[in-house]
Amino acid sequence: MYPILINMLKKSERTSKTASRYQRAKNVLQRRKVLKNIFKDAVFVALGILFAGFGLEGFLLPNNFIDGGVTGISLLIAEVTGLNLPLLLVIVNAPFIVLGYFQMGKAFAFKSALAICGLACLVAVLPFPIITHDKLLIAVFGGFFLGVGIGFTVRGGAVIDGTEILAIYLTRKGGLSVGDVILGFNVVIFSVAAYLLSIETALYAMLTYFTASKALDFILEGIEEYTGVTVISHRSEEIRQMIIHTLRRGVTIYSGKSGFGKRGEGHTEIDIIYTAVTRLEVSRLQQEIDVIDPLAFVVMSSIKDTKGGMIKKRAHKLLH
Repeated sequence: MYPILINMLKKSERTSKTASRYQRAKNVLQRRKVLKNIFKDAVFVALGILFAGFGLEGFLLPNNFIDGGVTGISLLIAEVTGLNLPLLLVIVNAPFIVLGYFQMGKAFAFKSALAICGLACLVAVLPFPIITHDKLLIAVFGGFFLGVGIGFTVRGGAVIDGTEILAIYLTRKGGLSVGDVILGFNVVIFSVAAYLLSIETALYAMLTYFTASKALDFILEGIEEYTGVTVISHRSEEIRQMIIHTLRRGVTIYSGKSGFGKRGEGHTEIDIIYTAVTRLEVSRLQQEIDVIDPLAFVVMSSIKDTKGGMIKKRAHKLLH
């Protein structure tokens, strides 16, 4: 992404002398947006490195715990061989960064390499306090901080664990999903840990990985969970008015035709409503739809996050 942004900056600088006042103002706004995106990504990656380093140094490393993924491989090798962990983090992740270069582009590989090297340097140089020696707390909170760190780094457009890169590559080559590949990858790691270390260590590693994955999902999907709602009803206009004026939500209207119903086949034209609400509003939306049309066909699906529209603005008002 960064090469494209840099080219935009150079192009805007070349045209600034001959452009109109409107064009110069537009170029200034573009430059500000580019710099804002670069700064935002840098902050996310820096936070990710800090949280992941705290999870490793404050919980996992002092107590000889391991995790899943490429980080888990590095921890396992360090535990068995006694080699330097910061160096292992760079070496073990290197093949995955090369793979990411071919799969996701130069900018992604560059940022990921910087993030991994930054994490390695942080672990090697900055001493974090040892928080606890309780095994359950280590597994839960060590995994939590590591997952938060990985999540922030992903939000910044990079990775500090190459497992996802391998998973995406294998899904493009075969019929497995990303989740299947990551699960199989970690089953191998935990099995090796059980053989080389102990079954108890492997079980705690599973708990650490589970906590890290949930923390990662929390960071990537956001604090709020949204539900996409599709409503098919012959009283669609009343439902649309209710969503706009009662719930104060935006709607999108699709033009469709009924295909098959209780009375058999049909091709009646019908308006299909789509809207997005928070999980706290799902129950109220269902109740309002039931009042208008108890026979309405409603389909709900979870969505990870939303951008723009009325949903974010309304949520912001509710918080104040």
